[in-house]
Amino acid sequence: MNQQTRYGIVGSGALGGYYGAKLAHVGCDVHFLMRSDLETVRRDGLTVRSKDGDFHLDQVNAHASPEEMGPCDVVLIGLKTTSNAALPALIPPLLGPETALVTLQNGLGNEELLASHFGARRVMGGLCFVCLNRIAPGVIGHFGHGTLSLGEFKGPPADRTMHLVTDFQRAGIEAKAVQSLITERWRKLVWNIPFNGLGIAAAANVEQVLNDKHLHAAARELMAEVIDAAGRMGYAIRLDFIDFQIERSWPMGAYRSSSQIDYEAGREVEVEAIWGEPLRQGRAAGAITPQLELLYALLKRLAGKR
Repeated sequence: MNQQTRYGIVGSGALGGYYGAKLAHVGCDVHFLMRSDLETVRRDGLTVRSKDGDFHLDQVNAHASPEEMGPCDVVLIGLKTTSNAALPALIPPLLGPETALVTLQNGLGNEELLASHFGARRVMGGLCFVCLNRIAPGVIGHFGHGTLSLGEFKGPPADRTMHLVTDFQRAGIEAKAVQSLITERWRKLVWNIPFNGLGIAAAANVEQVLNDKHLHAAARELMAEVIDAAGRMGYAIRLDFIDFQIERSWPMGAYRSSSQIDYEAGREVEVEAIWGEPLRQGRAAGAITPQLELLYALLKRLAGKR
């Protein structure tokens, strides 16, 4: 990798669109695979409305197919996990000899899926703590945070990890390399499991969860269960991480997670990746998770009705 790294974005919605646009804004060679927004972005460009300052890309490398995009050095995968069945067909035209596949997706099992199809040596992951929504075709709203933790699927950070960190930092993203990608996945679940889940089950945004004493208590209990499950699997997370996550959630205000937005719009929700797989892995490690079991059951029932 060098300064001419060719980035491909698979899943150019809020997440992939935002990080890809940030890279393109500072001159990186970024190519977006698009579906519903394709013609709008080709005509009008891509806009990010952000608390850190709005910007607009007039010229966007927007592609209708992976074959049209062609091989890339780095592929950033921002698809919802509910679309993972499409990856075996989408990825091959994007592969060169050393292409890195970086999944920015939520939950557990995504790196393993990519490794099973394309080899573990290609696979990396990124953990995004950011408040984003697609607010219109070709328009992404950035409401808060934005940190990105990058790691290798197998092993410690490599030269390519540090190159990606450097590019994202140059783009104004608070990025870092992590020693253990799976530990970071569990750390993200400490927030996603309660706030995404209660957002759906209680029809409550972040502010409402925090201000309701019962929902607030439930969020803390869920966080404690996730931390316990992670610890039993060898991924140590301190209990004071709960207070840290609660405090960083207050500035989000009435933010609704992407899971809540998907549910309310009648779209498929990432129930298995965010709640089901962590529950199964935690149980196998001996964790006692009554709150997570209840939330998972509720979400499966609610999502099944949609």
